[in-house]
Amino acid sequence: MAAEPVNLNEFQELARLALPKMYYDFYAGGAEDEHTLKENVEAFHRITFRPRILVDVSRIDLSTTILDYKISAPIIIAPTAWHKLANPEGEVATARAAASCNTIMVLSFTSSSSIEEVAASCNAVCFYQLYVLKKRDIAATLVQRAERNGFKALVLTADAPRLGRREADIKNKMIKPQLKNLEGLLSTKVSSDTGSNLEADAREAMDASLSWKDLEWLRSITNLPILIKGILTREDGKIKAPSDDMSIALFCFPCSLRLKEDSFPFIHSIKAVEVGVAGIIVSNHGARQLDYSPATISVLEEVVHAVKGRVPILMDGGVRRGTDVFKALALGAQAVLIGRPVVYGLAAKGEYGVRRVIEMLKDEFELTMALTGCPSVKHITRNHVRTEHERIHSML
Repeated sequence: MAAEPVNLNEFQELARLALPKMYYDFYAGGAEDEHTLKENVEAFHRITFRPRILVDVSRIDLSTTILDYKISAPIIIAPTAWHKLANPEGEVATARAAASCNTIMVLSFTSSSSIEEVAASCNAVCFYQLYVLKKRDIAATLVQRAERNGFKALVLTADAPRLGRREADIKNKMIKPQLKNLEGLLSTKVSSDTGSNLEADAREAMDASLSWKDLEWLRSITNLPILIKGILTREDGKIKAPSDDMSIALFCFPCSLRLKEDSFPFIHSIKAVEVGVAGIIVSNHGARQLDYSPATISVLEEVVHAVKGRVPILMDGGVRRGTDVFKALALGAQAVLIGRPVVYGLAAKGEYGVRRVIEMLKDEFELTMALTGCPSVKHITRNHVRTEHERIHSML
């Protein structure tokens, strides 16, 4: 009998052995040279700790609250596509694992289980990921179904006006599975051609004209809070702050400077917090869209400085250890989302595998909190980590 995995990387290897190459490559791959795919993980390695000693850590509280929902730890399941490629129970198994771990699951727009199936399977707190298609009535119908079935928030994915070039899928001639939630709304027939049909189908369906002004339309068709996923810059997270003397704290290397907004006219444009979103997810789409975009952990603090606490900020991309969760919180995130590790756990060991992935991260996160002197999440501060920029600056 194979040994039980002791970390998330070992779950990835089990998934590689369990899945057909086409499916493994689909889950594991990134865009073009996969530079950002590697950087998402490696950027965490360049952040080190500043642990505090002689702190009472005999009791550790990992829990936190996201949009008024208390969860056992700041670890949420990210939206990832087609879980039935990994396991026959698909997103139903993933949702049950989320419920048993007392965390939130974001159901993918491209799920292989329907909104209704997931809602009926357990009592997990679920958010729904939304892409806006050219046929806006489809998005409205999906939003209504999510509301009707008890989903608690929408996650608008805003970084995919076109699908990124994923060369592994092209080489493998990856064929799009049926989109369960779009049955009866959009053609879901499986086509075949000389290569991956994912990009061509996405170009035909996705609304590349979607812009900031369309957030008003989305808010008008739902009472659910909306989180926007895909922000990587201060410009897209910024809010004007008249109560702060019309000035903005910009995160600059090697120091922070306070500069008047008049010096940066682009800041006056409508951006995430101004249009009324309930939260921001710093994300580069798991490095599957624009290669050579920055690792998410490397730009997290930039967005945090711009948003200034107006709404919660989450992040995804490259989280593989509990130490990574801690680093993200120290730099200003309220929680992280995990994508690929969930799918790897599902492929390797089904619902149990997903649960073990979350439990592993929680156990590592708890140990990190103890060894850095943080008895609760609220004790994690910016002073507990040192970034690469700070190390370089200290040597100048």
